[in-house]
Order: sequence, then structure tokens, then C-alpha cells
Amino acid sequence: MAVTTIYASIALAFVSCTTVSYDQACAAQTPTAVPVVVELFTSEGCSSCPPADGFLQRLQSMQPVPGARLITLSEHVTYWNHGGWKDPYSSDQLTDRQQVYVNRFGLPSAYTPQFVVDGVDELKLSDAGQLQAIFAKAVKDQKIPITITSTHIDPVGFGILRGHIDIDGTTNKQPADVYVAVTFHQTNSDVSAGENKSRKLTETEVVFNLEKIAKVAPGRGLSRDFEVKLKSSAEPANLGVVVVAQASGSGKIVGAASVAEISSIQPSTKSDSHRQN
Repeated sequence: MAVTTIYASIALAFVSCTTVSYDQACAAQTPTAVPVVVELFTSEGCSSCPPADGFLQRLQSMQPVPGARLITLSEHVTYWNHGGWKDPYSSDQLTDRQQVYVNRFGLPSAYTPQFVVDGVDELKLSDAGQLQAIFAKAVKDQKIPITITSTHIDPVGFGILRGHIDIDGTTNKQPADVYVAVTFHQTNSDVSAGENKSRKLTETEVVFNLEKIAKVAPGRGLSRDFEVKLKSSAEPANLGVVVVAQASGSGKIVGAASVAEISSIQPSTKSDSHRQN
């Protein structure tokens, strides 16, 4: 069976098993839903990756896990760039991020496509039962609350995205690194070489900026402004922001939030920055 067919079959089985009713499906959209981060390490130079990219897109759009709000990140690595096509969204930083997971999971080497959930579990798309078990576990893990406000493109500082984050870390028991990721909601590529030659690829939530901006101490909160100098120009409507708090030792994601709409107008009020609770 072709890889595409396998992924489609598993995705259909997964969605069918988890969205038993309309109420359950909508539970993922409620304010009380637990944020669950799904990272996909991928490449436009890898012929096995487009079906995985499509699966990630379905997770984002369908939100099939009751009680969860899936936050998806498409992270493009560089080691496929030698095959004739240089992935325009790949970066050494994202390749290094995947290598950290490779070391933590005790894997012999990096590979694509690789799905990682909440920084601690790999998804195996050939096993629908494993998918359900991992997401059921992730929903039970309560996250520390994170709020993102005032996100906008600075009208004066060209190419700078600004915003404000508040983190209630009073229940957090371990130090955590705070990352800000900026994503393209959708990208389109006409691949002219390599394993995907002549294919038109559409990908979602593609990370093109990822920065560590702060640390959260155990039992402490954080309230601060942030700014990210964008590596690529884009319409604000096609940009998203994700904030992730990731335990410094285990790599477990202990909190996350996302904003799907970025304003091109600076807010009239500005929050205090660098205030710690």
C-alpha cells in the first residue's frame, strides 16, 4: 500500500475513533481545552514527507482530539538539501532542535517525517491505537496557563513582530525555557528537483522564526513584552505566533499558546515588560 494511502487510512481511523459526536469534536475548541503541541520534522526534499504534511494539516484543521487544542508546528530540516532541491524553509536551528529529540529518544539518527507530541512522545502513523493512546495521555497533562496579547507588526521597525506574554507558572515544578515561534499558516512550493520534482507542495504552520526569549523559574510567573525580527516578509494574515514553555531538562512541553491572527496596526496601549511575579 502506498505511503499516502496508509497515512490517509490511519488519519481516517483516528478521526473516526476520536470524534464520536459533534459535542466531543467541539470540545477541542473550548477555552478549557488542553493545548497539545505536535511538531513535525519534515523536508520538501523528502518524498515521504508530503503525506505527513497533509496529516499535520488535518490535525490542525479538524482538531479531532476531544478535550485538546492541537497546536501544530512544521519544522523543516536541512539534511535533505543535498538531493538537488534546497528547502526554502529549512534551517540549521530546526535541524539542531530535532537532533536534541534524537538524543533524548536514544535514536540512531534523525529521520523524516518525524512527529513529536509535547516534546516527549513520537507518533507512529502506522498505528492508530498508538496515536490515540499518546493523545489521551497528552490531554491528561495539565499545562501552565500562557496568554499572548498585543501581537502586531511594528509599523516603524520594519520586519519586527511585537507582542506580550503572560505565564502563570505558580504550579510549575521545574525550570522551563520559553520559545516564540512565528509560522506561515500556508506555504506553496513548485519543486523543480530532488525526490519531489514536479510536485506542487502545500504546507501549513511552517516555522520560519524560532527564538528562546526567557526562562521561567519553578513556582514563578512571567509577564513581558517580546519582539522577533522576522527572517522573511509576509502578509500579517498569513502569520501565526506560538509560545511554548519547555522543561529545561526533560524537554517536556509544560505550557503552550497560539495566536492565529497578527495585526498590522500597533495596539493603543502597551503592557509593562519584564515584570516577574
